[in-house]
Amino acid sequence: MITSLRRGDGSVYLTVERNQPENWIHARWHGRQTLGSIMDGGLTYVDMLREQPSPRLLNDHRELIGNFTEANDWIEHVWTPLIIGAGLRYFAQILSPDIFAQLSIENLQLRIGDQLHIHMFDSLEAAQYWLRIQA
Repeated sequence: MITSLRRGDGSVYLTVERNQPENWIHARWHGRQTLGSIMDGGLTYVDMLREQPSPRLLNDHRELIGNFTEANDWIEHVWTPLIIGAGLRYFAQILSPDIFAQLSIENLQLRIGDQLHIHMFDSLEAAQYWLRIQA
């Protein structure tokens, strides 16, 4: 099942899919994000994991543009405890080609890397391989 979250103009900012055979959630972010879109997307992950636990997330930023550092406080203090409580342990992050998005996720890794196993990847294949070998 694929869930698509949309902006007010109808454009998709996040597509979330449960990969049943691999037992992970694949989240694909599109375009620029706001604090609100990140909160809605992050809570969508939490709900999915509460419904059917999975320890692995494939967070795909290949189509994400721009800085989202303003959301990192919320992610660190609200989302991270919720998602860990829902069972997430392994976080494979595919980097955006956008330098500002890369700096934002690096800042987030510094904040929550001691709570989740987060690894950064430049390719989908490398991220998938890493998730497959996690317990």
